Amino acid sequence: MTENTVDTVESTEQDDVETPEDVAEVDDTGETFSREYVESLRQESAKYRDRAKGADDLRHRLHDALVNLDGRLADPTDLTYADEHLDGDALADAITALIESKPHLARRPSGDVGQGVRSESAVPKDFSGLFS
Repeated sequence: MTENTVDTVESTEQDDVETPEDVAEVDDTGETFSREYVESLRQESAKYRDRAKGADDLRHRLHDALVNLDGRLADPTDLTYADEHLDGDALADAITALIESKPHLARRPSGDVGQGVRSESAVPKDFSGLFS
């Protein structure tokens, strides 16, 4: 015959843990730091948020300037901002991909290519007009 054994798990009860007497008591007012210190931290945080916002605005302006400098898009704001676009190669790849997917966003060539009907020019009509 086989013996049936039941594993018993001993439960250990923890007695109430006593707190050391040297632990600082909690302030009844609910403040852990002084009001002046908290206000100075808030002002410092606000200063850093303003700096970050300014840097973010500069990154967006740089992105628009780089897209405009590339010259392949009619409107530089057609390419939405991404941090990766601040790299020159990534920006060129993104513009190429955008133009391939939406060709109507590409800048149309304009200007005089030297063909077609032209207005009257100041071309001399006789041989003697060439020398005057």
